[in-house]
Amino acid sequence: MLETTIPARLDRLPWSPWHWRVVIALGVSWLLDGLEVTVVGSLGPALQRPDTLGLTASQIGWAASAYIGGAVLGALVFGRMADSLGRKRMFLVTLVVYLVATVFTAFSFDLWSFALCRFVTGFGIGGEYAAINSAIDELIPARVRGTVDLAINGTFWVGAAMGAGLSIVLLQPDWLGAQWGWRLAFLAGGVLGFAILLVRRHVPESPRWLIRHGRAEEAEKVVLDIERQVEKSHGPLPAVTARLSMRALAAPGWTEIARLMATRFRRRAALGLTLMAAQALFYNAIFFTYALVLARFYGVPEEHVGYYIFPFALGNFLGPLVLGRLFDSIGRRKMIAATYTVAGLGLIATGYAFASGAVGPIGLSLCWSAIFFVASAAASSAYLTVSEIFPVEMRAISISLFYAIGTALGGFIGPPLYGALIESGSRQALFAAYAFAGVLMCLAAGVAAWLGVDAERKSLEEVCPPLGADVSERGSRAHL
Repeated sequence: MLETTIPARLDRLPWSPWHWRVVIALGVSWLLDGLEVTVVGSLGPALQRPDTLGLTASQIGWAASAYIGGAVLGALVFGRMADSLGRKRMFLVTLVVYLVATVFTAFSFDLWSFALCRFVTGFGIGGEYAAINSAIDELIPARVRGTVDLAINGTFWVGAAMGAGLSIVLLQPDWLGAQWGWRLAFLAGGVLGFAILLVRRHVPESPRWLIRHGRAEEAEKVVLDIERQVEKSHGPLPAVTARLSMRALAAPGWTEIARLMATRFRRRAALGLTLMAAQALFYNAIFFTYALVLARFYGVPEEHVGYYIFPFALGNFLGPLVLGRLFDSIGRRKMIAATYTVAGLGLIATGYAFASGAVGPIGLSLCWSAIFFVASAAASSAYLTVSEIFPVEMRAISISLFYAIGTALGGFIGPPLYGALIESGSRQALFAAYAFAGVLMCLAAGVAAWLGVDAERKSLEEVCPPLGADVSERGSRAHL
């Protein structure tokens, strides 16, 4: 057995410039995802032109599904590797995969080359989720973990605004125009990825991951270096007496993971799956095809689509920033249930207004902005939940597994389905699809109220002790 004070020492740290550097270096992965999703969404009408790729709305939807499919596979592959080989290795490798793939997307020449590049880009982004969320949760103090997690997830929409801005500038007919502008948009993502890679190299390996692999001396060196940097701005740190007693264990295999999910963690597994699937359909189905709705039903020119993305992105970004602290004060269970309910009912109401012709393109954009102010916090809380309710030995693969299953169930079929409904020109059919996604969000809210875990302001080891924790400690806590 190994006794360590490292988890308690990390949780007692005051917020410092060191924490800001970690958040910026790692949290930017969500920004990249937002950039990628929005670039394709905003460029959708332009990609339908014969002088670009000449795609149909359904084909753009299938290309979006290729991105999601790659993200699902990447999450599973890299999530497993993040638990066995380390967080740091994976958040460097996945960024390189993204960087190369998004650059190659700029040189695609037909549907199949475009879809393949989108698949590999998603493969890298999906791998980011597991390594990044694991590392952030294991480095951020418990008292602000919810606030920080939701704020980081909200940066997806900073990337979305950047993607919208790129589409406005690069599609201008009197500059590059659609024929070449869409290619430069993807090249810009590669440049941003390279800049992030230079910063991310300096983020340390997770001390909690090192302990779990028996590398206590290395973990101690990392924590001592962190403490020295924090003390430069805050002075001497208080002593810590709380100790964790555990033994180093290898990452569990797939059979053992399946057994644990079906037995010890079955309630938590049901919670994570429900939250992830509901928010995936809610977001992927709507956002991937938003530009197509504007073009098909409102006749918005392709070079103006980006303007309608800005208020949408603003609401999504501000939601987690404003509401995030409530997940640490009011509590996870209450806030998750409330945000999922409001988001679901809001989607149904807006869908009805759209179907009845009661809102124009500006009104629809403002409605989405208000709804997704809440929905963004709800979706971010799903990632927060699955990253903190499972033990350190299987944290990354748990994030990957629930992201993959939830996205496959809720997000993979959404874009092509909604794309086909948009092509049909039927507002009523599209409303029915919106209403279905809204009902699923309300059902997920009920599951959260029933099975939710009160993880606010608690250390990760208290929320779910390691599999290798002392038997007497582990037996005193509920795992179901």
